[in-house]
Amino acid sequence: MALTTTTALALTACGPGSPEAGRPNTAPPPSTPVTSPSSSATPSDLPSGPPERPADAKGLSLAAAERFVRYYSSLLNYAADTGDTTPLLGASEAGCENCKAYAAAVQKSNAANGLLAGDYREKLTEVAELVRGEDGQLGGSARVTVGAYTTKETATSKPFASKPATYTREFALSSQAGSWVMYEMKSVKQ
Repeated sequence: MALTTTTALALTACGPGSPEAGRPNTAPPPSTPVTSPSSSATPSDLPSGPPERPADAKGLSLAAAERFVRYYSSLLNYAADTGDTTPLLGASEAGCENCKAYAAAVQKSNAANGLLAGDYREKLTEVAELVRGEDGQLGGSARVTVGAYTTKETATSKPFASKPATYTREFALSSQAGSWVMYEMKSVKQ
């Protein structure tokens, strides 16, 4: 479920050899996946609670930023599964328009209420281009794929079918209580 809004940031790059970066773009994927499986959900498949922020997604390092972006992807999937957007919005800056738009969309149509079905869960395959801005914000991009899924406005509406797609999510993070939160995001279909 791609949403679009542009955020402009004046960013300066942190080089790949930066000791703070921990080589976030070349580190192996985490051993515990933070995204949901890619099959269609049934009520018994739906999560019983939101994912917890991993310890390595806390703090303000570049490595924590990469792990946060992966964790945020799991929050997007949890919201699409359940319609519960409280954890997603709690990990978002209050002014993040696309975060609020995504939350509103999945509150209305989600797997738990039967209005979202198929391979809708996003799979985040890569976090790249992490750069720290002079204002303390951080920007970057992530590669995201989704499968074929359908969504409906109401239980009696005709389903709208979406084909499998790959997106680049451009994002900006800001700090809040000593950890990263989503400041803004937009997804561009590839």
